[in-house]
Amino acid sequence: MITVIGLGFVGLTTALGFSEKGNKVYGFDIDKEKMNSISNKKIPFYEKGLQEVLKKNLGNNFVLSDNLENAVKSSKVVILCVGTPSDDKGRADLKYIKSALDSVLKNVGKEDKKIIITKSTIPPSTTEKEIIPYIKQKGFAVGEEVYVANNPEFLREGHAWDDFINPDRIVIGTNDEYTKIVMADIYKNFNVPVHFVTLNTGEFIKYLSNTFLSTLISYSNEMSMIADSVGGIDIKSAFKIFHEDKRWYGNPANMQTYAYPGCGFGGYCLPKDTQALVQKAEEFGYDAKILKSVLDVNKEIKPHWIDKIEKNVPKDKPLTILGLSFKPDSDDVRQTPALDIIKLLLERGYKNLTAYDPMANELFDKIYKLPIKYVDNLKDAVNQSSDIILITGWKEFIDNKNLYADKNIYDLRYVL
Repeated sequence: MITVIGLGFVGLTTALGFSEKGNKVYGFDIDKEKMNSISNKKIPFYEKGLQEVLKKNLGNNFVLSDNLENAVKSSKVVILCVGTPSDDKGRADLKYIKSALDSVLKNVGKEDKKIIITKSTIPPSTTEKEIIPYIKQKGFAVGEEVYVANNPEFLREGHAWDDFINPDRIVIGTNDEYTKIVMADIYKNFNVPVHFVTLNTGEFIKYLSNTFLSTLISYSNEMSMIADSVGGIDIKSAFKIFHEDKRWYGNPANMQTYAYPGCGFGGYCLPKDTQALVQKAEEFGYDAKILKSVLDVNKEIKPHWIDKIEKNVPKDKPLTILGLSFKPDSDDVRQTPALDIIKLLLERGYKNLTAYDPMANELFDKIYKLPIKYVDNLKDAVNQSSDIILITGWKEFIDNKNLYADKNIYDLRYVL
């Protein structure tokens, strides 16, 4: 039996995934509104395909638990899927992990041999330097009375269910054989390589993945800014031809979608994890120059686009914004490039802004409360202005190019 603590994007997908594979899973979250939504078989965020999986598993292999004590005591494995936001210095804040550990450990007996798995993204050395000492402070002998490991997730928003059920690899950072035996049994039905590595290696692989993707994006944006500076360069064609190199296609992950210019990366993972690794590197005496530059370019690309728009669009003219989520097929607006771009437009004096996103209008307005107008369909949005700024590459925007025939388009994703 498994208990999953934290039922957000990663936690709920994890809980339902292990349920689907035949495990008994308890789910717990301190957010009562989220728990009520899930108990009513309604996903509290958008993730393709997950609604049907919830309806199938809730009350069967997946059980919501208001009683964390019973859930923990009934489970062999406890998986932490709580947030690790950035603190004011860009470091990964572990307060939610420590709070979850407090709740778990007070319900653990020293003879239970409980395995605590951190699935939340944490910088390399966190388990060894912070989590294990914290558990020891609570009076437990790690590796004898309580076992600790990390199991990073590699889930793409919009494709999380398929990524969990059909992964390309499983990574488990652990220092003991008991955890290896138990976790190998849990993952035996996934039929993919299960890599048991050291604690630091498990954490590092997650950051290796995310910072590589963020580096590709910022590299492409820097090249697009160089191309703009030189002039006479068809940026879209240049990158399309660049992608014809057959070496890109050895992996179905389509890495060319990252090595392509746009208006910056956003969402919960890439900005936070890149910054966290910069901070962690400094703690160990290394200056991560490339990663710092990646973050700098990710900031610079937004005003670069606004400068281009400002040269052509008078301040008193209306502007239409297409796309508010940080990526298509998601309603996630955390650290979305749209936020920075709209704020810059407002700061530069553009006051007549209309926005449309197929999924994120309501959430964007609820969180950021900016003085802009929202419309609920693409046609109305396009009709608001002769100048259109496309920020998110939704398929709906790409498939309706005819609507922009007489418009000035600023295609910040180079998708049209």
